[in-house]
Amino acid sequence: MTSKAQERADRLSTLPFQTSISAGGGVMGGFWGSIKEVLAHRELLDLLIRRELKARYKDSSLGFLWSLIKPLTMLLIYYVAIGQFLQAARGIPDFAIFVFAGLTIWGLYSEIVSSGTMSIIGNAGLIKKVYLPREIFPLAAAGSAIFNFAIQMIVLIAATVVLGQFPLSWNLLYVPVAILIVLVYGIAFAILLSALNVYLRDIQYLVEVAMLLLFWASPIVYAWSYVVNSAVVVSHSWIASLYLLNPVSSAVLAFQKGMWLAGSETRTIGDAVIAPQPWPADLDLRLLIVTIVGFILLIVCQRVFQKLQGNFAQEI
Repeated sequence: MTSKAQERADRLSTLPFQTSISAGGGVMGGFWGSIKEVLAHRELLDLLIRRELKARYKDSSLGFLWSLIKPLTMLLIYYVAIGQFLQAARGIPDFAIFVFAGLTIWGLYSEIVSSGTMSIIGNAGLIKKVYLPREIFPLAAAGSAIFNFAIQMIVLIAATVVLGQFPLSWNLLYVPVAILIVLVYGIAFAILLSALNVYLRDIQYLVEVAMLLLFWASPIVYAWSYVVNSAVVVSHSWIASLYLLNPVSSAVLAFQKGMWLAGSETRTIGDAVIAPQPWPADLDLRLLIVTIVGFILLIVCQRVFQKLQGNFAQEI
């Protein structure tokens, strides 16, 4: 660790909690006080989201279409490399919809965390000049990610309609649950990591590595059934349970169950009857637990952020 980074780490360990924002005292009082302050600056938040979107596609001929080009390119690569070359598509019906559904919900989480981590550093000039609730910057990054997600979601829905696979069933209710989980965890980590990145700049690089590992640790380009079968082969059923401790995995599974109709219906190909794809038996309970834990994590991350934000202007 360099001497400058060591100095930042030392200051980080000695920072006192900031208690200037409170709405009744205590952890929850401070949390709700911060929410009220952000809401009081909602017009500024809207401007920051618009600014981020315009800056991202500034001087670009294709503009917002670039938010589709990357996931569609990834879809093509995974469809050809994994679906066809490795023949994963044979065991996963409507493989293209399956993969694009996973990439869509994953892209929302990944962009919130990655962009949110850089949000404080990226707005150093504004932070040094005026006071405003610092949480507004990672929230603006989340707002930009939600906009891109909405565009991809429209394409996903259109694809299911064109292919006659629109999931008009009760399973569609899993979609908003999955989105909620991704938003809660994404914003929680974005808030926390944006603050830590001010003091320890290695955080932004660790996030890149963590996102890569988390991508492959989630059922995005392979089905949940592969995880179950692998656990059976090695005679360690606990592997599947450990796998589901990852909240992103639960969110991806819920999103796929809602948007991937072929995974939840019995199909007939010739004389063969293909059963629906297996889902975790306790998925509903896991989603409930993951959601509750996510909100607790969000509160904790915001309070840590509140502790660290006092010296942002000096550190950046």
